This record gives sequence, structure tokens and C-alpha cells, in this order.
Amino acid sequence: MTNLPRLDSPEQGSAAPQPAADGTGSRRPDEVSLAQRLRRSAMSSSSSLWIFLALVLIIAVFAVMKPSAFLGSYNIKTIFINASVALCLSVGMTFVIITAGIDLSVGSVLVFAGVIALKVMIALAGGANASAGAGWGTIIVGVLAGLGVGAGWGVLNGLLIARLEIPPLIVTLGSFGAALGLADVLTGGVDLSGVPTQFGSTIGGGSVGPIPVLVLVAGIVTIVFGLILHTTRFGRYTYAIGSNTEAARRAGINVDLHLIKIYGLSGLLSGLGGVLSLAYFTTTTISGHETDNLTAISAVVIGGTSLFGGVGAMAGTVVGVFIPVVLASGLVIVGVQSFWQQVMIGVILVAAVYFDQLRRRARSRQ
Repeated sequence: MTNLPRLDSPEQGSAAPQPAADGTGSRRPDEVSLAQRLRRSAMSSSSSLWIFLALVLIIAVFAVMKPSAFLGSYNIKTIFINASVALCLSVGMTFVIITAGIDLSVGSVLVFAGVIALKVMIALAGGANASAGAGWGTIIVGVLAGLGVGAGWGVLNGLLIARLEIPPLIVTLGSFGAALGLADVLTGGVDLSGVPTQFGSTIGGGSVGPIPVLVLVAGIVTIVFGLILHTTRFGRYTYAIGSNTEAARRAGINVDLHLIKIYGLSGLLSGLGGVLSLAYFTTTTISGHETDNLTAISAVVIGGTSLFGGVGAMAGTVVGVFIPVVLASGLVIVGVQSFWQQVMIGVILVAAVYFDQLRRRARSRQ
């Protein structure tokens, strides 16, 4: 599956691209040769394969050390549940990083969306005491409110980045503090309770057959947006912008509008993460998501998406999400201090960025 941007024109073959109409000699995204497409596709596939093999090796080590505990159905189910919220955040982050951007606000937007969702449910139910028995009408409105504020915050980030040309690092760092601060203002710095019982038992603790609802939702999100990234014009434009923003503009892509959509998507999925977290923990867990942004970024980069943009795959992101979750579970089971998880993830992250730089140098020589 190719990660190269391509517009809707037919395949150009391996002929050398012609200079742009403006005489600058720069190439349009749809004029990349077939040979270059195949080389980049092979590099991305190779990266995803190595990351997957690393995950398999980690699983094998813990399975040999503690087979009954690590491979037990309860632990496997717990691993998938723990990965669900992080996966939603990482899917949105994949789109952002492929455009050579960054979103440090996802954890705070998650918290803010969860607070808004619960506030709306409590208000519609007539108070915190009555909200536990709220029906699905109240729950759905609250969920939509959480998704809406998440998407709205993401669009605001996108507008500041695309229209005012403020660097994504600065914009999303500001949003990181602002969203978390507003959540504290709305709650007085104290976690809210009063989550409707139906919401917690059905979404947070329910299952469809053997599959927890949280895992099912995260899986659907990953599949849908993975297909969008790899098979649609929206995905090709995302790769094009990350590969060469100026070339994308000359090719007729509305780069500003597309970036607004990308950050809006990241905010929407952060809002979804807030809703899922609210359902699972049945409280707002304000202080429990301070490192979610770093978790999502690490997962995407470990999964082979380049911080320099233009390269990445959703399959790699999925593997990148599971590596820290599996490590955390395995270390607890074998009795190793969980602090070592952060050490290992740090080493893996640095190694992933180093190999990404090696790939970039190899491409530049071809």
C-alpha cells in the first residue's frame, strides 16, 4: 500500500516528470514516477514490518516468562481495552504528523470534551443526583456535545495554524494549557461524578459477544480512517501536503482548508476519546491524561510515520499503540517496576526517529 501522494489523474509510469507550468522545474504530486512510488512504498512497508516484528518479540518474551498470566483471556482483554482510547487519539495524530504537523493538545481536549459531555448530561437530567438514571436521549446529546467541542477545538487549532501561520507546536501547546485550564475552571479542579448508569454499563463495560464495546468502537474508527488515509483523495492530499506543501498548492490543493480539516479530525477523535474515557471510568479523570499527547505522538512515530511528513501508515500506528500497552502489562505481570516502561519506550522512540532519518537519507540519494 503506497504512502505516496497521488491525485486522481491516471498513473504516469516511469517517465521523467515535466517541469511545472511556472518554469520552476518543481514537480506536481501526481507527476512522481512509478519507480519512486515503489521505492517509497517498499520503505514504508519495511518499517511497518520491523515494528510489527518488535511487537511479536515483546509478546513472545512475556509469553515465555509468564504464559498462563500474560496469555490469559483477562489480560488480553485488558490490553485491548487499555489501547482503545490511545488508538483513537493516535489515528487523528497520524493524519496530523503525515502533514508534517504536531498536535500537543489531544490529551487536554479529551479531558475538556469529557467534562462538557458530562456537564450536558447532568444539566439535561436535572442535576447530578438524577443523572445516574438518565435515558439514552440525554446520553446521546451529551456524547454529541463532547464530540462537537472536540472537533471545534481542533478546527480552532487548524485556523490558527493555516490562516495565521502560527507554528503547530506553539498553537497546540497553547491549546494544551487552555483546554485543561478550562476543564479545571468548569469542575473546580475536582473530578465530576454522575455518569448515567446505562452509559457506563453499555459503552464503558459492555461487550458485543466477546469484544468489549470500547475495543469495537476503536477498531471501527481505525479501519474507517485507515481506508480514508490510504484509498481516498483526502488521504492523498494529506500525503501530498506533508511531502511538499508548495508543490501541493501548485497542484491545486487548498492546503489551508485541508489542514483545518486535519486538525478538526484530530480534535473530533480527541472528543471521542474523552467520551470513551468517561464511559469507562464513570468520572472525568482530569489528572489522568496529562501524558496522552506524548503517548499518541510516540505511538505514531514508533509506528513508522515520519515527523518530517509525507510518510506513514495506519497499520504501523496500530502496532505503535500496542507496544507500550503490552510492555506495561508484561512488566507488571513479571514483577518489574512499571517505571522501566518509560525507559524502554524512550529508547524505542529515539531508535524509531533515528531509523526514519536513515530512510530519509537513503531516499535523498536515490
